[in-house]
Amino acid sequence: PPPTCTRGIAVARRPSPGVAPRLEMFRSALLSLALFASASALKSGASRSAFGAKAAAKSGIARAVEVTASTALAAALAATVATEEAQALSKSQYNSLTYDQIKGTGLANKCPEVGAATGTINLGGKYNKFDEMCIEPKEFFVIETVTDKKGVSKTETIPGKLMTRQTYTLTGIEGDAGSDGGKIVLKEKDGIDYAPSTIQTPGGERVPFLFTVKDLVAKGDAGQLKPGVKLSGSYTVPSYRTGLFLDPKGRGTTTGYDQAVALPALQAGGDEGLFKENNKVFDVLGGSTELTVTSVDAATGDFGGTFEAKQASDTDMGSKAPKTILLKGVWSAHIPGIDEWRAPARLGACASAPRDMATPHLPLLPLVALARDGHARPARATARTGSHY
Repeated sequence: PPPTCTRGIAVARRPSPGVAPRLEMFRSALLSLALFASASALKSGASRSAFGAKAAAKSGIARAVEVTASTALAAALAATVATEEAQALSKSQYNSLTYDQIKGTGLANKCPEVGAATGTINLGGKYNKFDEMCIEPKEFFVIETVTDKKGVSKTETIPGKLMTRQTYTLTGIEGDAGSDGGKIVLKEKDGIDYAPSTIQTPGGERVPFLFTVKDLVAKGDAGQLKPGVKLSGSYTVPSYRTGLFLDPKGRGTTTGYDQAVALPALQAGGDEGLFKENNKVFDVLGGSTELTVTSVDAATGDFGGTFEAKQASDTDMGSKAPKTILLKGVWSAHIPGIDEWRAPARLGACASAPRDMATPHLPLLPLVALARDGHARPARATARTGSHY
């Protein structure tokens, strides 16, 4: 397929990974079972007349082909699903997929895998930004303080089951990358940096929270991006609900009733017990995270690893005490400028090309035109279009 242009970068589109082996398996299984069915039909019809044997063979082959096709197709689809669920895709594999190949598969909710690269990236100078940051939580917990019958309090980490569909991953995050005191620093600025999510504890309680990394400032323990580096920092957790939200009784922050309309007598006082329910507030809480770098690809500028974050849950606009949510998962990011090759602007919107394209990059040399006699002479450029002939 022809290459596509993504944000000014020419990307070579490749077929979906693993499709060719599965199609070959499908063809082999179909051919083998069809031949076996044909041999069985011919053997069973040997005692019949030539016309009857031929008809039986054709019927047996048709039935075998039909059954084999449906069985092999189901097996191929099952193998496809199992492969996609078991293996994470790399960034180049993601870029080779089209919209129709990603739609409905859940791949848009997964972060690309950097791989087992062990390079080093020095931040600073022209490498002072990061983009394409993706954070995908895989494990969810609720940290609660439990008091037993003896009055002894202890902290328990309760696993939670995710109730949100495939919309809980943060992606497209970008910001500043630099150093402070000889240590690397990543500062989040923009992107899809929040995702309303809900988990359910074993007791059936559902805990909503706003998964986010807004205003994250992560400081590392080394001066270079390399495997083993840990970046830790804090971020802001806005309210799960916004100001225009109304609860079931029509109460809100910037609009709606001041109290439950079914209790008008409480206007004269006595509503202290319902003060938090009536007085809606926009709580801005906090969270902290630790990003561990496990892979760095110095050739492409990609890096990633695992993370662990703790943040506050929803407070139902001030009426409930927040719980502590513990998240564990994977993340990846990219330093722009390392893998980009800039050509003159006259080449159009796709003036940049990645290093991993199939064709090698040749230096821009003056084009040469061949005369009819076979001798080369310098090409001339037209003033109107700038093209060579």
